Amino acid sequence: MSKIDVVRAAMVQAMKAKDKARKDSLSMLLSALKNAEIDKREPLTEAEEDAIVKKEIRQTQETYDLAPADRDDIREEAGARLAVYKEFAPEDMSVDQIKEVIDGVLKELGIENPTPKDKGAIMKVLMPKVKGKADGKVVNETLGAMLK
Repeated sequence: MSKIDVVRAAMVQAMKAKDKARKDSLSMLLSALKNAEIDKREPLTEAEEDAIVKKEIRQTQETYDLAPADRDDIREEAGARLAVYKEFAPEDMSVDQIKEVIDGVLKELGIENPTPKDKGAIMKVLMPKVKGKADGKVVNETLGAMLK
């Protein structure tokens, strides 16, 4: 069952429950997923669906963060939308899981004692392996801590 079907089913439930805020959030997410599928001209893969959900979360978080302090209405709406979107987001990798992947990349590259000079080469191999599964900022910080 694709994420579009799952979101559509959740939206129908929200309509039956007369939960307008949840229905509106799900409608926006469904629209983003459908638009991406139309642009691609074929069904989305699970990784692509997850990337779209994460993109929507990022944009909504940015709206929440940039809203003026006196605009509680915007912050409340963005906060409610974030809560709904996070239900459909994939689980991010933990720091320990990221470290395991980094160790695998180091072995693959034959680097025993990584230095900050090696960071570019490591990231080039590492990022495709964790794309969509982990936050790039967390991956960068984890690798940076291992290079010290």
